[in-house]
Amino acid sequence: MTRAFHVFLLGLLGAAIVHLAILVLLPVLSERDAWARLAARGDLLRPVRLGPTETDSPVPLDDPFLGGAACRFDLHDHGVLHVTAGSGPPFWSVSIHDRRGYNLASFNDRTVVGGRLDVAVATSAQMADLRRDLPDALARSIFVEVDDPQGIVILRALRPDPTWEPVVETFLASFACRARLP
Repeated sequence: MTRAFHVFLLGLLGAAIVHLAILVLLPVLSERDAWARLAARGDLLRPVRLGPTETDSPVPLDDPFLGGAACRFDLHDHGVLHVTAGSGPPFWSVSIHDRRGYNLASFNDRTVVGGRLDVAVATSAQMADLRRDLPDALARSIFVEVDDPQGIVILRALRPDPTWEPVVETFLASFACRARLP
């Protein structure tokens, strides 16, 4: 009887390990991840608008009161990433993710000076170059140092009611991902 119990526990433990491995490896092995869906909609550094459902958007927004845009980047190919947007909506947030979708940094309109988005994303080597000679265009930027040179920037803006639609549209249209060589 105890042998059967041990076999049962070993089988249960094996099943748990297999399930956890699948959950951990799923983002890595998926062919339809956010990176691939954004790549189908546009080139690197090109903002892509996001919608409320997957049929509308490569990265669906779960909240109908949010508008959004995203851009992919590759720091090895293009240099330091400079992300900018104007101001206007009552609330906005931006998140920077690595190629696999893990969140590396998040900011919102309360974090930055003047409510305007101005973030520079760089690798460690690029950050060292920036410390030696900071370009004027990045003087007011928030700096984010990343290990993975490929990633995604996602910008979300709150649209509390339909009267805010023009403000949010103007804000999302001002969203830009530019390459700046160090």
